[in-house]
Amino acid sequence: MSMNTAETAEDISKIAFGFMASKSLFAALHVDLFSHLSKNPKTEPELAKAAGIPVNRITTLTRALRSLGLLVREDGKLANAPASEFFLVKGAKYDFGDYLRYQIDGQMYPVLDQLNDAMDGNLDPEAIESYANWMSDPEQARIYSKAQHAGSLGPGMTIAGLVDLDDARTLLDVGGGTGAMTISLCKANPELNATIVDFPNVSEIGWEYISEAGLVDRVRYIPANALECEWPTERCAVLMSYLFSGVPEDAIQPLIEDAFKTLRPGGTLMVHDFMVDAEKAEPQLAALWHLQHMAFTPEAASMTAARIAKAMEAAGFVDPTDAEVVPGMTRIVYARKPG
Repeated sequence: MSMNTAETAEDISKIAFGFMASKSLFAALHVDLFSHLSKNPKTEPELAKAAGIPVNRITTLTRALRSLGLLVREDGKLANAPASEFFLVKGAKYDFGDYLRYQIDGQMYPVLDQLNDAMDGNLDPEAIESYANWMSDPEQARIYSKAQHAGSLGPGMTIAGLVDLDDARTLLDVGGGTGAMTISLCKANPELNATIVDFPNVSEIGWEYISEAGLVDRVRYIPANALECEWPTERCAVLMSYLFSGVPEDAIQPLIEDAFKTLRPGGTLMVHDFMVDAEKAEPQLAALWHLQHMAFTPEAASMTAARIAKAMEAAGFVDPTDAEVVPGMTRIVYARKPG
């Protein structure tokens, strides 16, 4: 039996109650618990006072967090586990707490209530269009975009190190959101100029990040639905990050073919997303993310790197290569247009 196979009732219970573990983390982020403990261990009463939460609630929550390995007890006081200190303290270099709190807890979890209806094919049309609806609401667009930006800067730096864009001068970032990936690629390639296509509300927010990054002379936005607008041509590189997991399956091949037309000869297409090994159904996080996306895009599909590479070759691309980006979660497939 595989080590990933549920073998006992306890194993099955852990899977079924996994949402409680998630909500424990989200509740801790909600009261900024990890920041209160950063480099300053506290007893339960001390933490309760700092957070302004009754001690019985703090005790119950912190015991759950200790059981998950997010907190530890040292000399009778609560302290952050190393990963919590590194990733969940507000303002830490690699902090992505806002991504978890605002996007995953605030937006994605409620959408999962639609999953049963998505499986049955009974979703209301407005529910199916959740993503587009979110982005048409300025407040929801800002929440989603701020969270996504925090979670994309790191992967962008990884992609910049994996794909050789030394000779590239123009990039088209399709569905590029707030420009986190573009910012990373432009910083790694000083001669690169970019165009980002995304919804109008997202573009407005993204421009703030582009300005903060000092890239206003090298980046421009096309404020539109990337699946419906006309793309600029003769690009040296095209990036599609977290796009395929959120669109209907039958849109993937046309998007790759559109990228082929947009690229100049010798140009590079990069597809970054959640991808699984079909044989092993791993990594687990990628498989679960695909399921989550299906809750509001029922026609979306679970993707593999091999499938994306095959679709690229069918469109005319050559030498597809894949590599891991976010460990245990995402991969990139990139290929070249002949010429």
